[in-house]
Amino acid sequence: MFTPFTTGILVGIGESSEEIVRSLMDIKGLSEKYGHIQEVIIQNFRSKRGIPMENFKEPSPLRMLKVILLAKMILPPEVSIQVPPNLNRETGQLFLLAGVDDWGGVSPITEDYINPEAPWPEIETLREYTEEVGYRLRERLPVYDRYISSEWLSERVLNKIYTVYKGVK
Repeated sequence: MFTPFTTGILVGIGESSEEIVRSLMDIKGLSEKYGHIQEVIIQNFRSKRGIPMENFKEPSPLRMLKVILLAKMILPPEVSIQVPPNLNRETGQLFLLAGVDDWGGVSPITEDYINPEAPWPEIETLREYTEEVGYRLRERLPVYDRYISSEWLSERVLNKIYTVYKGVK
């Protein structure tokens, strides 16, 4: 049994374009070897007061778009690309058109603990935002459907999924 995995890269912390490509190639290699990468988060750095990088410039929308396009070209097609919608309110739709296919763990009941200053969008707002560009917003489990099997999950976890989420099989 293996573990489905979410990984990602943080954009805007001083990395070069070559380092981004190398990171994406490494993720691709791991995915091809083990088949366990379910999604890659492309997260834009957000400066905050009181942190050592508070004066770092945040990545531009163009920089983020380039990284998303690189990820789409490099990663296997079954690996989802995610951006946080609360950090990309003005550009998220453009990022969807560029290849992003997951908004991540958006919660109507919890804050974003990493970026509490950027509240999650309302689910209905996110639905409209997504549908405007021709996609459908749908709820999903933390584990992607293709990993819901005994090859990837313990019997205990599978039973919980099948009991609580009856539509999954």
